[in-house]
Amino acid sequence: MSSIKIAGIATVVLLAAGLVAMVRHGRVQPAETSTFTFEPETMNNFKKPNPAELKKKLSAEQFGVTQQCGTEPAFRNAYWDNHKPGIYVDVVSGEPLFSSLDKFDSGTGWPSFTQPVKGTDIVEKKDSAFGMVRTEVRSKVADSHLGHVFDDGPADKGGLRYCINSASLKFIPLEEMDQAGYGRYLEPFVKAGLIKAPLHETAVLAGGCFWGMEEIIRKIPGVIKTTVGYTGGTTANPTYEDVCTGGTGHAEAIQVEFDSARLSYESLLDYFFRMHDPTTLNRQHNDVGTQYRSAIFYTSEAQKKTAESVKAKWDKSGKFSRPITTEITAASKFYSAEDYHQKYLAKNPGGYTCHVLRD
Repeated sequence: MSSIKIAGIATVVLLAAGLVAMVRHGRVQPAETSTFTFEPETMNNFKKPNPAELKKKLSAEQFGVTQQCGTEPAFRNAYWDNHKPGIYVDVVSGEPLFSSLDKFDSGTGWPSFTQPVKGTDIVEKKDSAFGMVRTEVRSKVADSHLGHVFDDGPADKGGLRYCINSASLKFIPLEEMDQAGYGRYLEPFVKAGLIKAPLHETAVLAGGCFWGMEEIIRKIPGVIKTTVGYTGGTTANPTYEDVCTGGTGHAEAIQVEFDSARLSYESLLDYFFRMHDPTTLNRQHNDVGTQYRSAIFYTSEAQKKTAESVKAKWDKSGKFSRPITTEITAASKFYSAEDYHQKYLAKNPGGYTCHVLRD
């Protein structure tokens, strides 16, 4: 990576954060951050933030309800009258809790559900406060206070009513569930005819520093998951330091899992050509080396034909003053990059990027 990029990152991070960071080949190893988001594959390792961090993340009402067993006002909360399809998750951890398919109008003024989503373990505790005995319900992963469960629910649905505080919940609309990491909970919505079953396809793209590419790609409607890593080289299990030498043959790349029923491969490649300069050989702005080359690693013959067609279209578009140098080659083994590189700009807003999505 160039000295310009190194200096820029180091200056911003050290001055703005006031922390000593370790710089390796121009990339700053990020310090601990208070930003935490739901990641399905790491939910078992979730560590609940301390109260000070939670107060920064949550509103006063959310903190009071989830951490101090408070109760929000009836009929004056976010979800009591929400009828949109989707899933309700723990506002602290993102743990899936309830589905709109099990939500009903109880007339109480709070969101009411007949059951938790399948596979979710709701913790029940005896609550003797206020001179009555009730059954409190809490989330298992983050131990958030959710509300109470009663036996006056719809008889044909099991007879239970989970009376839940909106402040304990975050609602994920149906159309955003897959991209937000809740794809495994879509099957009941598919059976209900509310959405088509997603068609998962994988693309592998390279176009310079993978931080900036991922930050744009992960927000494209239809993209389900992004992973930054290294591919196209000869060295097995390369580290970032190895790739930076330019001797491994690998490119910094993005492995993109997308729903081809919502986002075609051709449309994804159009985004790809809009977000970087495909005319500079082995270079993106100040980043110079074969690891920064522009490349499409196809995973099927159909992808190869589409890639060649899209490249030719953009070459003739007049958008670039030089010929496109993007290589189109068969995908080889993809090696996931170190954890601190994953969703780097989401964890470190304002960090270095040279990628902009052009019109």
